[in-house]
Amino acid sequence: MKKTLVSALTTALAVGVASTTFAASNPFSDVPADHWSYDAVTQLAQDGVINGYGDGTFRGDKNITRYEMAQMVAKAMAKSDVSAKDKALIDKLAAEFSDELNNLGVRVANLEKHADMVKWEGLAEYTYTDTKVVGGSDNINGTGISGHHKNYELVFRLEPTAEVNEHWNIHARMDGNYALNKDEQTSNGVELKRAWAEGQYGDFNVKLGKLPNSINLLSITDDPYSGAEVSYGKDLKVTAAYGRLSGDSIMDRFKKYGDRVADRFGATYSFNGQTPYYGVAVQYDKEDAPLSGGIAWQRTDIEDVGLTVNGNNIGTVGQGLNVLNALGINGLNVNSKNDIWSLNAKYKFADKAYFKAEYARSNMDLEVPNTDLDSQKTAYSFQLGYGEAKKEEPGSWGAYIAYRRLGFAAAPWSTYDDALMSGQKGWEIGAEYTFAQNIVGFLKYGRGSDMLVSDLNANGIDDDCSKLFGRVDFFF
Repeated sequence: MKKTLVSALTTALAVGVASTTFAASNPFSDVPADHWSYDAVTQLAQDGVINGYGDGTFRGDKNITRYEMAQMVAKAMAKSDVSAKDKALIDKLAAEFSDELNNLGVRVANLEKHADMVKWEGLAEYTYTDTKVVGGSDNINGTGISGHHKNYELVFRLEPTAEVNEHWNIHARMDGNYALNKDEQTSNGVELKRAWAEGQYGDFNVKLGKLPNSINLLSITDDPYSGAEVSYGKDLKVTAAYGRLSGDSIMDRFKKYGDRVADRFGATYSFNGQTPYYGVAVQYDKEDAPLSGGIAWQRTDIEDVGLTVNGNNIGTVGQGLNVLNALGINGLNVNSKNDIWSLNAKYKFADKAYFKAEYARSNMDLEVPNTDLDSQKTAYSFQLGYGEAKKEEPGSWGAYIAYRRLGFAAAPWSTYDDALMSGQKGWEIGAEYTFAQNIVGFLKYGRGSDMLVSDLNANGIDDDCSKLFGRVDFFF
């Protein structure tokens, strides 16, 4: 009966039959009944663009498939005598259901002159964090390395996408950050975080500009770099990247988590200039396959990055290290080059359940007097999880439990810095839930020890750390 109904609807819409009736027991759920496209189609029906709707035969409180919705849009696109208002609705619907329209043989890419070439998306994001590091074991200068910080942050983000032609698009991201607990803006207005051109030719993809990192494993997140990336493949994809990172950007996480380290030595520091970035990855991820995984290599080199200590410019990082090494200060040996090898694997052993393991190793030399930093050259993570919160599906949810060890040399931009941070190890739990369409909440808690603090103490005593992370995203 259901197949007969679908066939009848398909035939009726394709040939322009004057009316179509959805049964009250309609089982389809691809497009939720509260999706904005229902109002758009209803308006087009009332305006006579789509025949047979608006008189009770189209029930806006029933869900239908995206394929059926695309058929309605295709029928509306065939009309030429429509108002400017209705034309705008049709263009918006065509952009939303472009993939389904292409499958129907309606090439949306060939209708640029009739469509809106720029698509705007974004979010408003509220984040709360409560971070603690207890450093009672350190008694340098009579003070311990400890801290308790609470932060309330608001981010407003715009992410436009502009179509250039059949193969190329332009992408951008603009962020505005605001510290709610301080009631002050933390950025210079709305900042351009990313902007890149992307070309797609079958399974070959190229990106040029200031772009997010696609080699997104344990070690590196999507922090942007300026350069180029090429990839080839679908299920098995090979990616190569080359570009530049700002010195202050690459050290940002060290600085963010390293305030307690600076306090230990009574110093403040900053970095300027750029460091080269290289990355190569091979990743296997086939849709519906239970097993996925990959391997990657990435390199940065901060030798030529400028270093300022206590407001004084002391030259480049490389010059500073050479001077210290030449002085032979108790066997100091710090290498500015950082090569990181990483592995990842994920196994889905049930419909929504999975287990994910990741490992990274750095070759950076970290021999500093009266410290033991070798542990910072290794990072790994084991995570057991179930489900995920999808912004388009109210009520969808996910949860996980994980153990992570995040050595700062192997995980300088750890993907998992929401709870446990770079230089820390311990357990982490988290959950996410979609409260309503396009409103998603996240809650995470990490507890363990701060390896960075204990290594600098050189006494083998790990210092307790914990972090509570809460976030709500409003997508548009």
